[in-house]
Amino acid sequence: MRPSLKRVVASVLYAGLALPALAADAGGAKVPLYPPSVYPPWQKGANNDVAERGLEFTVPEVDNLPDFHGNPIDAKLVLYVGGNYFFALAPLVKAFEAENPDLKGRIFWETLPPGLLVKQMDAGGTITVGNMTWTVKPDAYLAGMQAVQRLVGEGKLEQPAVPYVSNVLAIMIPKGNPAHIAKLSDLARKDVRLAMPNPYFEGVTDQIKISLKKAGGDGLVTSVYDTKVKDGSTYLTQIHHRETPMFLMQARADAGVTWRSEAIFQEQVGNPIAHVDIPDAENTTGIYAGAVVKGAAHKDAALKWLAFLKSPAGAKIFAGYGFKPYP
Repeated sequence: MRPSLKRVVASVLYAGLALPALAADAGGAKVPLYPPSVYPPWQKGANNDVAERGLEFTVPEVDNLPDFHGNPIDAKLVLYVGGNYFFALAPLVKAFEAENPDLKGRIFWETLPPGLLVKQMDAGGTITVGNMTWTVKPDAYLAGMQAVQRLVGEGKLEQPAVPYVSNVLAIMIPKGNPAHIAKLSDLARKDVRLAMPNPYFEGVTDQIKISLKKAGGDGLVTSVYDTKVKDGSTYLTQIHHRETPMFLMQARADAGVTWRSEAIFQEQVGNPIAHVDIPDAENTTGIYAGAVVKGAAHKDAALKWLAFLKSPAGAKIFAGYGFKPYP
């Protein structure tokens, strides 16, 4: 076995993953086949809110659409939600439907990065994934407070911007912490491989860079988001933070900064993921908000959704993942 492959197998086993089989590649070497739990969706269909599912066809890593939930055909509420809390949408929608039974099974939501959702809005709601193209225009857009306020100012969203919860950052690591990550400054180490949110379409990078600067000045920001990107030891996510736990479970990265709630979710579903809390003095709080999309086809339903997110029922669900209600 090649030394690099030994490291991969050892790291995966250390993280608590059982390798069900080893397959031979073209060169005859044995490479690990990761268990299906590595790949999203991790909620066993809970994020597919339809009454009739029809043929169940999901092949992890091959045919899988974890960021699109429900049935877009004749939906009565369409949500474009920044992917930061994709895991909370299933219980939120279930509770919302209990209060609004006329919408049960008629809600469609997407959990792509906020910047990509804006591009989809600009394209008239049309998106292409693989060989499939469809169009579904949003009724509400939800992301970071600053992004929502900016889109209100641009006339793409209606007033007001509605803030509902806040969140803080954490360092996500594989269970067992084989790289011995203890603080943000450890991310600059040459031996540490990172999976980090992409600054081009993920708003969380603004908060991450603020925290990196608090912990190690401009030098730490440059190391993580420039030097290590150029030398290949920082991977910038192409979808969103859902890639970070995948890279950790595949032993392709040693750490990554995400919202703390995302690490809590991974731990709750039993994936071999843990986290390192960032001290308050170095952490940065993000505020989540939403607004009705200009010209929304289902404005009343969108307003009900925004009100629900601020309600005690919504706050209770968010609290289960470490979010705090916005005062």
